[in-house]
Amino acid sequence: MRVINFLGKYKKVIMIVFLVVGICVFAVSKTFAMQHYYDLDFTTGMVTAEALHVRSGPSTEYDIIATLRKNEYIRIFAAVGNWYIVQVEGDYVGAVSQKYIKPIYPNSNNSGSNSNNVTETKLSSDEQEVFNLVNEQRKNQGLASLKVDLELQRVAKIKAQDMVDSQYFSHNSPTYGSPFNMLNSFKVSYKTAAENIAGNSSNNAAVNAWMNSAGHKANILNGSYNYTGIGVVNSPIYGKIYVQMFIGK
Repeated sequence: MRVINFLGKYKKVIMIVFLVVGICVFAVSKTFAMQHYYDLDFTTGMVTAEALHVRSGPSTEYDIIATLRKNEYIRIFAAVGNWYIVQVEGDYVGAVSQKYIKPIYPNSNNSGSNSNNVTETKLSSDEQEVFNLVNEQRKNQGLASLKVDLELQRVAKIKAQDMVDSQYFSHNSPTYGSPFNMLNSFKVSYKTAAENIAGNSSNNAAVNAWMNSAGHKANILNGSYNYTGIGVVNSPIYGKIYVQMFIGK
């Protein structure tokens, strides 16, 4: 009986030890499972899957809060593990798997011609000159000067680079669709919008060509537009490609 009692006492102790160890292992595993957010070198991504679920957390165990379609653009804030933290239409914020997102224009100081490297929102010297020339035309007609919208400026640069990279000259991009599709994809808010494009070797000549074209001139002198974005990119065919986007807010 004494032996049985002795073993019984130790059996209880062993069970308690296993319970404590189990709790410790669980706690450690939970700690190791915690993942920290980290910054990315890009802020926009394009969906590559036919349908991509946005979840309330970085795992398939979390609820689905929205579904994205192929070629949709999303704003990316950060990453955690193999998931991106994103904002989508309807102001939903959630997580999507990195496997189905193509990064768009990462922050890079490279001078390559690929449109994925376009990140600058400030105006280049060419773009500043076009901006001044256009506002001079508006001033001559008693119109208020256009202001630069930073998001629109970035989109205009991307469109200009896309025209060079994809070797086309059209308002409709094989990559982004119409100017309105592009503005909507990049979440640019507007009431009215328009786009001028040109291929020329001179900034002054490009603006003069616009002013000698009824449709382009109408965009430049449209009083309902108060913001603009201008992209000027070197082109092996035209010398330079010009894209000016207008919006009214």
